[in-house]
Amino acid sequence: MARVCSIRGSKVRVGRKIHRSGLAKKKGGIGRHVTKTVKRKVSPNLHTKRVWVPELGKYVRVKASAKALKTINKNGAYATLKKAGLI
Repeated sequence: MARVCSIRGSKVRVGRKIHRSGLAKKKGGIGRHVTKTVKRKVSPNLHTKRVWVPELGKYVRVKASAKALKTINKNGAYATLKKAGLI
């Protein structure tokens, strides 16, 4: 399955990690130096949840990020899922 939030559409992004070498000046060295940058993946914080929708009287299984779950708590399950096109 794809790592995509079904509510917000957030997905895996590509970022960079900075590689540094050398000893810090505080520890007696000549300072840290940036040697290169390396690609890395930044994944969304996804959870598979059963969300209770009182208007429908049933559970809906959703693959949502943590931020999307906060949106469901704030705006209500029915309104959020309807806006996302899941119900």
